Amino acid sequence: MKQGSSVALITPMIPETGEVDYEGLKKLLQYHVDAGTSNLCILGTTGEASLLSMEERQKVLTIAVDMVKGKMPILVGVGTINPKAVREMTLQAIDVGCDAALVVTPYYVKPPQRGLIRHMTTTADLGLPVVMYNVPGRTGVNFSDESMAIAAEHDLIVGVKDATGDLSRVKRMRELVPDPNFLLYSGDDGSSTEFLLLGGDGCISVTANVAAKQMTDMVQAALEGKAEESKAINEKLAGLHKTLFIESSPMPCKWAAKQIGLTTSDYCRPPLDTFDHATFGSELEGALKQAGLL
Repeated sequence: MKQGSSVALITPMIPETGEVDYEGLKKLLQYHVDAGTSNLCILGTTGEASLLSMEERQKVLTIAVDMVKGKMPILVGVGTINPKAVREMTLQAIDVGCDAALVVTPYYVKPPQRGLIRHMTTTADLGLPVVMYNVPGRTGVNFSDESMAIAAEHDLIVGVKDATGDLSRVKRMRELVPDPNFLLYSGDDGSSTEFLLLGGDGCISVTANVAAKQMTDMVQAALEGKAEESKAINEKLAGLHKTLFIESSPMPCKWAAKQIGLTTSDYCRPPLDTFDHATFGSELEGALKQAGLL
């Protein structure tokens, strides 16, 4: 895993059948290679991974490895409630040739901190580098800095994606995990610039689906300490950071990708739905125009 802008990739689908659009997936992967995206985060929440079968995951990962392995590290979402399922998905990712696993804290069941630590370290024991994912707004449980630091003592736990938007966590994690190779990724597009300027290593971004080059440039400027340049780029993206979450992700993102010609459909599998463009479309179109994408 590298510093920089990572895309939390959408999974394109065919509306008539609901099947994965594998040719559309190849087009998206090439878009990110061309844009210089630093890391590929595939089969996460934005990729509707909880709605894909193991057979579909196998094909998606095989295509990703064939197209981008060696060009950008491949981080695979393997998180769910059941540790047995996490193990199965992690072993699949190892077999296919992926580079790291993104492991979300088990949602809904609200494990104690010791359970969260064990969940991360047990997954790392399988042999694939692990990026821990803390997103209490979706899971209902907050992985504390102190607990993540304990888990990070494992040699194969290499970073954390923090989607809390709590910028004070950057300094605390740096103090608790002094290893300079431990990666701190923002999982909150709206505060990623500040996160980086405070010492973060990058972001795992929904916005990067439609503004890959801009996000890459913003992150690189921040990593180089060019605060004003980074903020200026981000100012044009601020509307996207907000409106891509105006309904549940990835519904707005898929609609935006279709609007700018990256995909041919904005279909999301139930229980999600297509984006309510009649209500929110003009606002999202405005954000795409502000970013120079329309």
